[in-house]
Amino acid sequence: MIAKTIVKPTARLVEVFSAIQGEGLNVGTRQIFIRFGLCDLRCHFCDSAQTWDAPSVCKIERSPGLRDFEMHSNPVPLPILLQWVERQNLPSLHDSISLTGGEPLLHAPFLEQFLPEVRSLTNLPIYLETGGHRPEQLAMILPYLDSVGMDLKLPSVSGETHWTEHEKFLQLCFDANLEVFVKIIVSQRTDPGELKRSGMLVGGVHQDIPIFLQPVTPLADSEQFSQVPVLAPSPDQILEWQALMKQFVKQVRVIPQTHKMLKQM
Repeated sequence: MIAKTIVKPTARLVEVFSAIQGEGLNVGTRQIFIRFGLCDLRCHFCDSAQTWDAPSVCKIERSPGLRDFEMHSNPVPLPILLQWVERQNLPSLHDSISLTGGEPLLHAPFLEQFLPEVRSLTNLPIYLETGGHRPEQLAMILPYLDSVGMDLKLPSVSGETHWTEHEKFLQLCFDANLEVFVKIIVSQRTDPGELKRSGMLVGGVHQDIPIFLQPVTPLADSEQFSQVPVLAPSPDQILEWQALMKQFVKQVRVIPQTHKMLKQM
C-alpha cells in the first residue's frame, strides 16, 4: 500500500501589514493587507514591480500600523499566516482584509483553504484586489469573497490586453452577488476608444457596477522598467473621459492613489 503524501499549503508573500486603503470603493477604510508575490502581467505603469517574482523573504508587521517589520522566509505555511493575521486583528480596528499583490489569484489553491479559516478566525470581510484576467481561479474562491476590485487593463496604458477574460471575470462577480467595482488606470496616452469599449463591457454586465478612473501616478526614473513614458492625464482629459464613461454606467468616480498622499504604503 502506497502512503499518500500530504502537501501542506504554503504561500509566497511580500508583506503583511495594516494601513488605510487608498484606491477604489474602499478608499479611506482600514484594512489588513496580505500582499502575495508573483504576477503574470507586466503593466507599464506598475509601481509594485517587486511583486512580480517570489521573494525569498517577506516582511511581517508585528503591531498594526507601526511598521515594525520582522523578516520571515518564504514560502509561508497556512497556520503561520493565520497567526500573523490574528496578531494584526485588534478589536474594532479593521474594516476588512485585503488580498493584494502581485496577482493573488496565482495562489488560488492556497486561498481556497486559507479564506474559510481566516474568515472564521477574524469575522472580517474579504476583499480581493486583482488584475481581473483569471476567471477560472476566481471561481475557486468565489464563495469566500465579499468584495472585488477588478483592474480593467487598457492596452494603450498598460500594454496588456485581456478583454475576453475581463468580461468573464466581471460576470462571475456579478452573478455571485459580490460587491464589485472596476478600476481603470488612465494616463496621457489613454485611447478614448478603449475607454468606450471598457464602458460598454462593464455596462453590458450591469450599469450599476461603479467605475473608478484612477489617474496614473508617474514613476520615478529608477522605478521605470518600460521605455514607454507614463504621464498623468490633464484635467480636461479626465473631465472628458468621465463624461464618456457615464454613458454606460451610473457611477464614474475619479480618485487618485490617496494612500501615497497619506504615506500609507
